[in-house]
Amino acid sequence: MTTTGPRLEEITPANLDAALGIRVRPGQEHAVAPVVKSLAEAYVHPGIAWPRLIVDGDRPVGFLMACLGIDWYGDGSEIRSGLWRLNIAAAEQGRGYGRFAVESVAAELRRRGTEKFYVTWHPGPDGPEDFYLGLGFRPDGENSGGQTVGVLELA
Repeated sequence: MTTTGPRLEEITPANLDAALGIRVRPGQEHAVAPVVKSLAEAYVHPGIAWPRLIVDGDRPVGFLMACLGIDWYGDGSEIRSGLWRLNIAAAEQGRGYGRFAVESVAAELRRRGTEKFYVTWHPGPDGPEDFYLGLGFRPDGENSGGQTVGVLELA
């Protein structure tokens, strides 16, 4: 039986190659790390990184990685959770998979009792700012590594 509609799958040996095959549009490559880098980061940050393959039916359509309880300043003063990476396959963009990914992470954060959902994005005309603003994220005045920091209140 094949499940229809988008869903998240844990990354396993069975779907690793599908995850590694996710590629964004060429003009977007500067704005998001490739899946292979995300999976390497997940490996060295167990318990914080939450990588998932986005699948529709039997088709891999994207990849996301949330961060769960990251020490934002590295000194224990603020622990944050949010969307670390979002890669929607070039041919699958504009079909609602990005929204599904963000809503799925929001649901997981709510389940864990998180009240604020953080994301960062590259500013500029070819960046995802309009996408995140359209989902309710608001810049919080911070900048992280040249990226705008946005927050969405979950409570």
